[in-house]
Amino acid sequence: MASTRTTVHLLRHGEVFNPEKVLYGRLPGYVLSELGHEMAQRAADVLATNDITAVIASPLERAQQTAKPIADKFSLSIGVDADLIEADNVFEGQRVAVGDGVLKNPRYWRHLYNPIRPSWGEPYVDLAARMRVAVSRARTEAYGHEAVLVSHQLPIWISRLDFQGRRFAHDPRKRQCSLASLTSLVFDDDKLSAIVYTEPCADLLAKASKIAGA
Repeated sequence: MASTRTTVHLLRHGEVFNPEKVLYGRLPGYVLSELGHEMAQRAADVLATNDITAVIASPLERAQQTAKPIADKFSLSIGVDADLIEADNVFEGQRVAVGDGVLKNPRYWRHLYNPIRPSWGEPYVDLAARMRVAVSRARTEAYGHEAVLVSHQLPIWISRLDFQGRRFAHDPRKRQCSLASLTSLVFDDDKLSAIVYTEPCADLLAKASKIAGA
């Protein structure tokens, strides 16, 4: 008997307007830049011929804005799933670049003792668990079709490591999850059969600001 294929696309939001270059995390008010809106439209255009039956996003503004062109393209409403939200981080609102900002202040060093957990924010195991729940719900809702989940860099990357059975400890500079990229989880019945990574906005990335947060 033929299997039923369901694809869940994990879409990272587009570029955010962040002139202060802070790690914005879950802070409200951080919205897409002009380039970010272009990235969101590009993602919608790339997915235009796909069999999308569900569009679900993190509650944060930048994710909702990225989801809108896709939802409009398929005449769908945007579902909201809190399990797709950005990872919690004690450095929200701070500049965290190496050699700059909060990392130069000794009173914050106590948060840096364990990069494997990590000690400065939401544990990777908790992040992976809630993303698995979000993916499972989307698979059920879009069974036999495709769903788009709009989330953030770290949740998407940890989800990918989780589905691949890889260790969560990693170098943040080596995450394969660029702005408005798609990490597509392909399921045949209940079995994950493929993970496909694509960058619809690869040609736009050079224009993107080097900003903190995801």
